[in-house]
Amino acid sequence: MPTKSAAAASKRSPSPSRTSAGKGRRAAKPKRAWRTAKTSDRHELYELSVQNVEFEVDFIDKAWKTHRGRLASTLREDFCGTFAAAVEWVARRPTNIAMAIDLDRSVLAWGRKRNLAKLEEEDRERIDIRNEDVMRPRIEKVDCIVAMNFSYYLFKRREQLLAYFRSAHASLVRDGMLIIDSYGGSDSFRELEEERHLDGFTYVWDQNHYNPITGDVVNHIHFRFPDGSEMRRAFSYHWRLWTLPELQEALAEAGFRRSTVYWEGTDRKTGEGNGVFRPSKRGEACEGWIAYIVAER
Repeated sequence: MPTKSAAAASKRSPSPSRTSAGKGRRAAKPKRAWRTAKTSDRHELYELSVQNVEFEVDFIDKAWKTHRGRLASTLREDFCGTFAAAVEWVARRPTNIAMAIDLDRSVLAWGRKRNLAKLEEEDRERIDIRNEDVMRPRIEKVDCIVAMNFSYYLFKRREQLLAYFRSAHASLVRDGMLIIDSYGGSDSFRELEEERHLDGFTYVWDQNHYNPITGDVVNHIHFRFPDGSEMRRAFSYHWRLWTLPELQEALAEAGFRRSTVYWEGTDRKTGEGNGVFRPSKRGEACEGWIAYIVAER
C-alpha cells in the first residue's frame, strides 16, 4: 500500500510521506549492500517503508480521548495484512483486545510467524486473526474499527464503499468509531514515480495510471537496492482515488452521525507537514497530503 509513515507525512510531497525524486532512476552503479532483491522479504520492506503502527495507535487513543473522553479497548483492523497494528494494540495495554481480518491467507501466515511472535504467549490470546471478508456480518461488536493505508480504496463504486461503511457501522458498539485515512493533493492525480532512500534499500512509489473519467488509479510499490537489483511491483493496487467530501457524504449516508477530518499541521521552518493531525474544516491546496477521518456512530 502507499507510503504510510504518518508521523512523517509531508503535505508538500506529491504523494503521502514521500520526497520527490522525479521520474528518472538513480545511477545503477553496483555497490556492496547488506540488502538485495534476492535476499529481501517484501512484507518486511513494506512494514519498514510504509507503516508506523505506534503512531497509528497513538492517534486512535487521541481520537477516543477527544471524542469519547475514554480509551477504546476492543479494536478491529480491517484489511489487516500482516496485522502489525493489531499486535501493537494488544501490546499497548493488558486490557486491549484485537480482531484482525484479511482475505489473503499467505500474508496472515507471514504475520503469525513474524508479528504474532513478538507478543508474549499469554498476550497472543487477546488477538483474533481471521481469514475472512470484512463485509461478512458478525455478532461481535467492537469499540473501534480501523481501515488504514487507504485499503478501502479497493471499493471503486460508491455502492460498494457505502456497503462497507454500513457493515462497519453495524459492527460497532453504540458509541463506537470508525477511523480511516485518505490521501490526495494535486500531484496524486499525476502519473509519476518517486523514491525514498531508507536503510539498505530505496522505496519507490509508482503512480502508474490515473483515469480522470472514472477516478481509477493503478499504483505500484517497487524496491531498489544498492547493488543495482530491484524488486519490481512488490505490491500493486487498483483503486479509486476518493476525495474527502465523497467519503464524508458516504459515511453520513451509512448512518454515522458525525465525521471529523484530521488535517496535518505545517512546520514553520521547513514548510512541510509536522506529523501533528488536528480536527479541521479547512485544508491547504497542496501537492500531496494525508488526512484521517474519525466517524462516530
